Amino acid sequence: MRLATALLTLLSLTGPAALVAPALAADAPQTRVSVSDLNKHPFDVDFAPDQKIRIELRSGDCRIVGNDTHKISVRVDTKDPDKARDVTVNFKHFGNHGDVRIYGGPRNDIQITIEIPKDSGVVVRMPFGDLTMEGISGDKDVELHAGDLSIAVGAAADYGHVDASVISGDLQAEPFGESHSGLFRSFEKTGAGRYRLHVHLGAGDLTLR
Repeated sequence: MRLATALLTLLSLTGPAALVAPALAADAPQTRVSVSDLNKHPFDVDFAPDQKIRIELRSGDCRIVGNDTHKISVRVDTKDPDKARDVTVNFKHFGNHGDVRIYGGPRNDIQITIEIPKDSGVVVRMPFGDLTMEGISGDKDVELHAGDLSIAVGAAADYGHVDASVISGDLQAEPFGESHSGLFRSFEKTGAGRYRLHVHLGAGDLTLR
């Protein structure tokens, strides 16, 4: 009875909002970082392996590379450092997944490279441009509206489910024994592996190698 009375007293003093607040706080990002002018301020944050990463890229020329470190890093390669001044990286870390958003800067004469732990599960969304991915052994969910998309997938036996599609263009997937060109080309396969691969390209050339 004393415990029940104490709880009723607490509720009457603080209101329902006090009981909801901890649940809202649990959804808040554990880490939040924003960096611009990457040549002067390199982006580099700790990130444990076996986690999920969502990457939202600006249009242009981009690479995503898996490595053996427990970090996410972003660098810009250009002959004119001033072109990288407006490129901005926003990073948020929630529980066991991270969100990376890259925007700003010119689309030409600049290449953006994102390095992540190689066994991360990754979701990538990009409007237009050229995107290359390699060295990543986890799940891959990649969509690009238009451009050239090339992904090093490793061994086909590592995947439990694979689906790839191109609305207009070429689809080459040698590890899975697939080669298509034209309109509305796709394939889907299932296997005994642990990883999932989903790839969609609106218009352009898709290469799974």
